[in-house]
Amino acid sequence: MIAQLPLALELREGHDLDNFHAGPNGLALATVQAAAEGEERQALIWAQPGQGRSHLLEGAVRRARVRGRQACLLPASELLPLVPQVLEAMEQFDLLALDDVDRFAGQRAWEEALFHLYNRVMARGGALLFSASAAPGALGWSLPDLATRLAAGPVIRLQPLSEDDLAALLAERAHERGLKLNGEVARYMVMRSERAPAALLARLATLDRIALARQRALTIPFIKDVFGW
Repeated sequence: MIAQLPLALELREGHDLDNFHAGPNGLALATVQAAAEGEERQALIWAQPGQGRSHLLEGAVRRARVRGRQACLLPASELLPLVPQVLEAMEQFDLLALDDVDRFAGQRAWEEALFHLYNRVMARGGALLFSASAAPGALGWSLPDLATRLAAGPVIRLQPLSEDDLAALLAERAHERGLKLNGEVARYMVMRSERAPAALLARLATLDRIALARQRALTIPFIKDVFGW
């Protein structure tokens, strides 16, 4: 029987591997896909927040489930209010994706729980995906053996998307929402907004909601009005 967490961990709609705009991050996408499909035992993806690492982990869990594997997303923000014992028996999953694992650094009880979970998963033949804000050796672990294990598989840094890639990402997601967003408008948003996928997509969600309420098209004057640019 698969262990049950005392919290509901829901995957966000729209976060799957098929719509991850890789740009220069093809290796990260391919590695995560391999883990989701049982062809890679572990990997750690790192980048600053908003660059897509959570998207990759959520997409991997979704892909693994489609393939008939037992998979679970474990965000640090959901786990930290609990006790480290919540990780006991989690090795029963075929794939565990621990998002923002760096948030456990310096918390000895959590580090030891993660260390033992890692060993149990590897012994059982499962797979582990991690995301973090930096490479394992730069996270300030108090348990050196844990840092060593986190670095045992591929460690891949997500590279920032170019302006063209960000504009293409906006256009793709707008199309998914049934919105018309031409290239000129998408580039305008990229030039004026924070140049991180998560920030741009949050702005797109805001535009979608307001455009629907006002029955407006996504034009540059409308966007200027909404965001005060």
